[in-house]
Amino acid sequence: MKTEHKPLAAYRRISLICLFLLLAAFVLLLLVGISLPIVHPVYIMRVYATPTGPATSLDTELRFGVWGVCAYSQLNPPSVLHDTGLCYGPRLGYQNVIPSIILSEIGLSQALLDAALKGLLAVLIIHIIAAGFSLAALFTSLFLASRSMTILSLVLTVITAILSSVVFAVDAVVAEVAKSKIPALTSGDLTVGVGNAVWMVLGALIASWLGVILLSARACFCCGVRR
Repeated sequence: MKTEHKPLAAYRRISLICLFLLLAAFVLLLLVGISLPIVHPVYIMRVYATPTGPATSLDTELRFGVWGVCAYSQLNPPSVLHDTGLCYGPRLGYQNVIPSIILSEIGLSQALLDAALKGLLAVLIIHIIAAGFSLAALFTSLFLASRSMTILSLVLTVITAILSSVVFAVDAVVAEVAKSKIPALTSGDLTVGVGNAVWMVLGALIASWLGVILLSARACFCCGVRR
């Protein structure tokens, strides 16, 4: 076997750093891609009402993930280890996922829900696609002794970084629009919070672009990288 076909045969430090960065990006994007209701602690945003009376079993909070929605009450709050929220999914998209009875319990109309989720469906599947590209880039980054594999790894990492940027931008914009629109439309009865999935995508975005910088240095033999 030629040296260039062996993993970590050359530029080992860059390979290991890229391996760590792309692995981090892959794990973060994958967790977001299989977020609530599959992985309950990971969600994009939540819409909740501030309780004003004694605790009841009526749902006061909705959490939105890539594959569905979960509803929670004061007597059944979200939990990391034992989450027993009433969930709808997994399925792609939110149409006909939330029964009208749940919406009425928290005072959220279908029109308000559609406003909060506008534009979200178009990028749901991109979470998984970005994770796939990061995994492919992770594998090819082990073979930086080969210039062709370096170029391939760089291209895959650039695609991962661009997709991560698009996903983060849309997730953040949707959450911010919901934060500004829903309280105003409900006279402050409902509040919107940004979920941890948005910040996880930001972490994947940063890791991916750092990988692009390192692989670019290897590809062009610049920034102190020698032949």
